[in-house]
Amino acid sequence: MSTVKAEYIATGSSCAQSLWIKQQLSDFGQTLSKIPLLYDNTSAITKNPVQHSRTRHIEIRHHFIRDHVNNGECVIQFVTSEKQLADLFTKPLNKERFNFLRTELGIIDINSVN
Repeated sequence: MSTVKAEYIATGSSCAQSLWIKQQLSDFGQTLSKIPLLYDNTSAITKNPVQHSRTRHIEIRHHFIRDHVNNGECVIQFVTSEKQLADLFTKPLNKERFNFLRTELGIIDINSVN
């Protein structure tokens, strides 16, 4: 499976989960206008509703993300790979990179708290 296809499918899945969380928040009286999705693969980002050559082989059910971006429920934002916060949960990292991403997420190091 190509990287573009894998990332496109994973983003569609995260969009669906985010929409579910948005609905749950709405049930508790909290509103969220647009769901930001941080994406580090420019080849897989498509704002054009017409399929381009790299995504034409992806099944229709995976174009869920495109429909929600077009209707304004989600917004895709490019983020460099170095600042991709999801890497903290999905990749083995060296200590420096782990600490950087942990800090970016606002997670404190309990060993440094007095």
